[in-house]
Amino acid sequence: MQKEKAHIYIPQKPPFVMVDDLLFCDDKICKTNFLIEEDNIFVREGKFIEAGIVENIAQTCATRIGYINTHFQKEKVKIGMIASIKNLCINKLLNVGDVLDTVVEETMSGYFNMTILNARVECRGELIAECEMKVALTDIETN
Repeated sequence: MQKEKAHIYIPQKPPFVMVDDLLFCDDKICKTNFLIEEDNIFVREGKFIEAGIVENIAQTCATRIGYINTHFQKEKVKIGMIASIKNLCINKLLNVGDVLDTVVEETMSGYFNMTILNARVECRGELIAECEMKVALTDIETN
């Protein structure tokens, strides 16, 4: 697939968008990137804080769900929410100007509209963060 803007697949709107490009997506895996800019709401003293990394992971999960909704199921983007985060490990905070490369891979889905995904965030090939995220999908569609 060609790189495309990820924001069309998520319900979040600026300034709360933490994904830039959708690099790859299929029924199991989604890859996004995100450039950290100085005016980002999660930047403190030049560093992209932990909450921003977690939100980037969540929005990569949302990008995957939105892509599947629109391309495979021919539906509108639906709203999801973080149900749980397990084994979160953040190895380092990144700086303004750095690019996050985030991959989420589904490990289980289908139970009570829940999906479990393993997430990995890298910058220039270095592991920045990883976790397991459980996402609950609602039936609420976005505009």
